[in-house]
Amino acid sequence: MTQIRGKVETPGRVLRLRQRHTLRSAVLALVLVSSSTGFAQSKPRPVGDGDGSSLAMKLSPELSSLVSQANGRLANQRVQVIVQFKNPVSRGQVQDVTRLGGTSAGQLNLVRGGVFNIGVRALQRLANNPEVAYISPNRKLHMTTLGGLSGGTSDYTEATVGADLAQSYGWNGTGVTVAVIDSGISDHPDLHDPFTGQSRVVYSESFIPGTDTLDHYGHGTHVAGIVAGNGYRSGGNSNPWEIYGVAPKTKLVNLKVLDSSGGGRDSYVIAALQRAVALKNTYNIRVINLSLGRPVYESYALDPLCQAVEAAWQAGIVVVVAAGNEGRNDDYGTSGYGMIEAPGNDPSVLTVGAMNAMNTPGKSDDVITSYSSKGPSMIDHVVKPDLVAPGNRISSLLVSGSNLDVAFPINEVLPAAYGYALTSPKAYFRLSGTSMATPVASGAAALLLQQNPTMSPDGIKATLMKTADKNFPVSSTLIVNGVPVTYQYDIFTVGAGYLNIQNALANAADVNGRALSPMVTIDSSGVVSLVSDASSIFGNSVVWGNSVVWGNVVVVSGTSVVWGNSVVWGNLTLDGCSVVWGNSVIWGNSVDTTATNALSVDTDGD
Repeated sequence: MTQIRGKVETPGRVLRLRQRHTLRSAVLALVLVSSSTGFAQSKPRPVGDGDGSSLAMKLSPELSSLVSQANGRLANQRVQVIVQFKNPVSRGQVQDVTRLGGTSAGQLNLVRGGVFNIGVRALQRLANNPEVAYISPNRKLHMTTLGGLSGGTSDYTEATVGADLAQSYGWNGTGVTVAVIDSGISDHPDLHDPFTGQSRVVYSESFIPGTDTLDHYGHGTHVAGIVAGNGYRSGGNSNPWEIYGVAPKTKLVNLKVLDSSGGGRDSYVIAALQRAVALKNTYNIRVINLSLGRPVYESYALDPLCQAVEAAWQAGIVVVVAAGNEGRNDDYGTSGYGMIEAPGNDPSVLTVGAMNAMNTPGKSDDVITSYSSKGPSMIDHVVKPDLVAPGNRISSLLVSGSNLDVAFPINEVLPAAYGYALTSPKAYFRLSGTSMATPVASGAAALLLQQNPTMSPDGIKATLMKTADKNFPVSSTLIVNGVPVTYQYDIFTVGAGYLNIQNALANAADVNGRALSPMVTIDSSGVVSLVSDASSIFGNSVVWGNSVVWGNVVVVSGTSVVWGNSVVWGNLTLDGCSVVWGNSVIWGNSVDTTATNALSVDTDGD
């Protein structure tokens, strides 16, 4: 019902042009109407709360629409759904579903649920079961990468975020394992230990029925190289033009959830997250990279994908998620705001947007990418992304003959780029997207965990946000499809700032509490405020607490202190674009049901 392909931002109910159909139109209207009360009035209930009497709270928008049509052409249709129960899955709960004609397709214990095939007409009876907390489709996912790029290499990515200097001091990810949940990881010399020759991919498993663990799409291997490539095929440390990753001595766990076209389903990702938690102590998995996503359909408190990433986070693993690539999407007149994708809309995880490093090692000329998804998230209005990192035209590992390689041969990096003869075998490939920015942050988390092995996921997130560079211009003008477009550097575009690994290593500190991203709310008079969860470490500060930080449109100049003596967003005017405050789609006050066609993202990067 929904597609998930590598991480791209889009947390709202905004659907790509290639994903839409008649049912989605009805779903979009239903979801937006359901949010019309606004976050200011109430926080979404966690799964399992309540007496189970409200079907509207137990069926996802898409399924509610299907049920309403069950007496017509959809009467005999069967759907694959994820059922979340209020208690751990039992044989009796599974039998309750099978008695309604459902068949089990696997348990998802991480979210106290399972995957079932069931008739549409049985959904309402299933929702009436007091043991059922929430039912949603087994939605499709997509990766968050743009293809068809030319020019640029990753030579300066590590220098831009300070990974090169960190590595010179011995911070290289030794002892830390990162789980890459993606399209698989194929063998590449840059993922081997140069001394022993052994692969640093220590475990591989596919969650797509009938497939191997190799990367036939070419996305997961590229992501893995940004995290952990050691530059072996480009000359290693002896070559000043080598192409390498942020944490080149980390080990990797390969959990395949995207197929050869870059598509997957919620259940695959949830099962992979479940496996990562189970293997955490065996392989010291401390970071999970999710360069994938899909549109938001309901509150994160109900979404099984969000519930799964929260469970992994609570198990002690840093979950790093792409924001999405819907920054150019103006289908609802929001100028790309409100387009964060799930599970990047979850307040627990570290959500990453993409910057363009402009092929230079310094940050002074860097600009936000036009496609990087912006917040706040739909429905819950979570402030996202949490930070930004380089993601435009990044060179990393090539899977020769993969679908991406065949589709975009111009993206192959010529060996001359790293000083080799043109006749040398090609080993690297360029891609753009928040998919590429996300593993940069995952690698940074691995370096912090090497330095501070006992740090909690919340400490890692808080440190990376606290120490991120906040020296942005007020705005910059980018040429998008031949037209100049102005992009503002507000909290919904760049979050807490631009990843700075040197600052993070120099100022790392664990926290006593949760580093939950705050939510934003608007009252009846148009006053906008940030609201933090009571358990959040940000709750006692003047910015992340309940204080008013915006007037009706324009942000108060930022001398507000949130992280000790550091300023969150600098002394900038950060109005978040006036469309955020005036747009009825984001706030759910009214719905234009004709505005259902989302813009698909160009294949070109910036």
